[in-house]
Amino acid sequence: MLAYLIRRLSQAILVMAVMATIVFFGLYAVGNPVDLLINPEASLAEQEATIARLGLDKPVHIQFGYFLSGLVQGDLGTSFVHNRPALELILSRLPATLELAFLGILIAIVFGIPLGMIAGLRPNAPYSKLIMAGSVVGFSTPNFWQGLMLIMLFAVFLGWLPAGGRGDTVDVFGIPLSFLTLDGLGHLILPALNVAIFKMALIIRLTRAGTSEVALQDYVKYARARGLSPTRVVGVHVLKNILIPVVTVLGLETGNVIAFAVVTETVFAWPGIGKLLIDSIGLLDRPVVVAYLMLTVFLFVMINLIVDILYSILDPRVRIKGGR
Repeated sequence: MLAYLIRRLSQAILVMAVMATIVFFGLYAVGNPVDLLINPEASLAEQEATIARLGLDKPVHIQFGYFLSGLVQGDLGTSFVHNRPALELILSRLPATLELAFLGILIAIVFGIPLGMIAGLRPNAPYSKLIMAGSVVGFSTPNFWQGLMLIMLFAVFLGWLPAGGRGDTVDVFGIPLSFLTLDGLGHLILPALNVAIFKMALIIRLTRAGTSEVALQDYVKYARARGLSPTRVVGVHVLKNILIPVVTVLGLETGNVIAFAVVTETVFAWPGIGKLLIDSIGLLDRPVVVAYLMLTVFLFVMINLIVDILYSILDPRVRIKGGR
């Protein structure tokens, strides 16, 4: 396991280095922030002073050197617009996005895996066909439309839940959390459901396919022949063997939700990092966009590393094959 972890960490560091280079030079080639940040009526001296203050007067390779030096020290620059450290600005919005992502994934897991197993164990039953039809709807409808329908139903017509915003928060070790307050949890439910619908549909289909395949395997038939209870057969022999692809996809989808929850955050006015990214792109606030992308790369790398570790625990053959 130690050799497996070292190999995965080395690959993660290499990915981070390559992505740092691509992110920096990719953003350098897109637009000039000076055109948006400096008043056109400013004097030439004022324009030059601003350009120098932002560090944009230096050659690109020098800027890249400063970027790498800061990256090693955890400094991703200062926002051109907000005049705050870019990483600090993003981290201040990150708890809201993490709450949204994890609750959405949790809802998808709690409902998706049992429904998928039911559909896989009884594929011809009417309720199984209804479950699969629901998963098709979850796949097919656009995310923003789902969000608008949730608002119309639960906020406008029924008046049960608020339509947007984050609500009250409680600071825990300096981190504002909304799910710990009744008002904050009420604000969180609808956007989390909006995130969960597509993920739940995906999990249902994966679980259903895996259950249908595993239920026909010899070891499952042997477990039934030994007289094991249906609950033990399904809960131990079937569930464990269908979790490998589900865990892999869940890891990637969790990263996707954290990094790309822009639509949900916009529809529900949720103050996460997605909205900050859109605003920063519009203003060509390079440090914030770079910090966001680097944080996203780091999250994906770490999530993939965790998924690989879980994968190797669920299926030790992965470690054996990887070590050859």
